[in-house]
Amino acid sequence: MTLSTEDIKTRVDELFPGIRKDLEDLVRIESVSADPERLSEVEKSAEKTRDLFAAEGFEVEIVRAFDGAPPAIVGEKKGPEGAPTVLLYAHHDVQPENDHADWDTPPFEPTEVGDRLYGRGAADDKAGIAAHIGAIRALGDDLPVTVRLFIEGEEEVASATLPQLLEKYQDKLKADVIVIADSGNWDIGVPALTTSLRGLIRVDVELRTLGHAVHSGMWGGLAPDAIMALVRLLNTLWDEDGAPAVEGLVSGPAADVEYPEERLRAESGAIAGLQWVGKGSAVERMWTQPAITITGLDAPKVDGASNTLSPSARAKVTIRIAPGDSGENAVAALTKHLEKHVPWGAELTTKVVDTGEPIALDATGPAYDAARAAFTEAWDGTAPIDMGVGGSIPFIAEFLEAFPQASVLVTGVEDPDTRAHGANEGLHLAEFRRVVVAEALLLQKLGV
Repeated sequence: MTLSTEDIKTRVDELFPGIRKDLEDLVRIESVSADPERLSEVEKSAEKTRDLFAAEGFEVEIVRAFDGAPPAIVGEKKGPEGAPTVLLYAHHDVQPENDHADWDTPPFEPTEVGDRLYGRGAADDKAGIAAHIGAIRALGDDLPVTVRLFIEGEEEVASATLPQLLEKYQDKLKADVIVIADSGNWDIGVPALTTSLRGLIRVDVELRTLGHAVHSGMWGGLAPDAIMALVRLLNTLWDEDGAPAVEGLVSGPAADVEYPEERLRAESGAIAGLQWVGKGSAVERMWTQPAITITGLDAPKVDGASNTLSPSARAKVTIRIAPGDSGENAVAALTKHLEKHVPWGAELTTKVVDTGEPIALDATGPAYDAARAAFTEAWDGTAPIDMGVGGSIPFIAEFLEAFPQASVLVTGVEDPDTRAHGANEGLHLAEFRRVVVAEALLLQKLGV
């Protein structure tokens, strides 16, 4: 039976308290995959996720690339004979919560304040799991497609074993359409489909100028210290206006979307009077141009620093690379630039930490038609925009490579004030309800 939009909305409204309770139970599990002391919590969240889908009639199991690898959940619920197959993706691991003092509410005790539910993973990405569950429940016995699951347990630590999992379980994951619920919407009340994401490279850059530390009074003014040399080198990475100065990095155009100045300032937390860096429109700078950031420095601390010349200093250089570029090209371009600009004969050492490929999706075809119609109905007539994302989800490139014939839809529950990865991560509850409705409508339309 094909349900009307109003029928699905009514079902979601009736089911929503239970969906929310399941989400809150997941948030209470401290599944921080980057913390070795909480790996048992990652196992616990995998078991909870498995049980939630098993209760909805899925044949589901916890799988690993090898013994001791992070746990993922793979499952299937069959639809009518000959129906399309849809793979639903989310991840059950979360980022570290860091300093609890930065949170207004306990990070692992879901707390409603105003129109949001706060807690680590409340949005990224346990709400993705809950949205999948909610859509399945809303359709119930009227499920018109075969649904397969892949709920990952290591997304927040770079999905190291994902390629092995995709190869090992390809037969259980193969689908006509893949729905990746790990992104967000344009604004409260305005849905979006994510059609491009930047990739990234991270490179540790070390400069050495001396064999050991020496007295700054005796040698200062003659011998360059390593911090001085590193600062000079890092400064060459940007033009005067803050745009990347590394030759060979790719840039491209972005969608014709206006990002209001007041939103940019509010969402970024920019201080009064701060000037933006770079060239082009705001969305080009954030979505389709490279961005270079220093995300870490190794040097003596200010407190307790002695009057010595530092022999070595190190920085982590992170580049978000635009769609159309590649990690290999970006690493080569950065390395060439650094070697060219090393000051005063310092000794340069670089180490590639990791890379992730950018993506640009072909946002056309029947699956995208169905998604746009579903989103428009769920948001009461507001059509979704095609949105780029400046961040990176490197595993999407892995899915595209493993399943080249599938249509990949990148959706999500986040909004501009979600604060994923930061303190006070929160889920807008009304938007979450719309996301559940939209996914149920999407599954129904894909089965027509």
